[in-house]
Amino acid sequence: MKTDLFIDNNIAKNISNPMDAEYKKLIRWLMKNDPTNPATNAYLVVSKKLLAEYSRSTSSSKSDTSIFIIIDRLTREGRLIKINNADIKGFQHRYFSKKVRRELRSNREDHDHIPVVLLSDRKYALSLDEDFIYDLVHFPGFHPRVERRPEKLPYEE
Repeated sequence: MKTDLFIDNNIAKNISNPMDAEYKKLIRWLMKNDPTNPATNAYLVVSKKLLAEYSRSTSSSKSDTSIFIIIDRLTREGRLIKINNADIKGFQHRYFSKKVRRELRSNREDHDHIPVVLLSDRKYALSLDEDFIYDLVHFPGFHPRVERRPEKLPYEE
């Protein structure tokens, strides 16, 4: 199992020039690549749509800890897991019944992020969006771990 993590756009914005020690720790974990113990290496789970969101909100960042610097490194090291649109649509077709759709609280754009988290190995996510968090935690048949703060999520395990 890969030590993968989904980072919502509202968290990714906090990664550039972080003052918070817990975000600094998260960045160190994301950037660490130990070829002798690859099971401890971080993997970031994304989709095309999430990458576009990152681009819109952090494209002007010149920080060496911006989400795109991290993504570039993870891509070069084979540690970026990209869930494709066909898999997202297939998941939605299978699991987004009318009842499930009616009960979703998040905005429509976030409905494509739900499968990205739920198709990942560990189903770990960081987000500040209360409605998105609610939808993930209450999605039938799955048991993701979603937190608002990095230190509340055992991402290094």
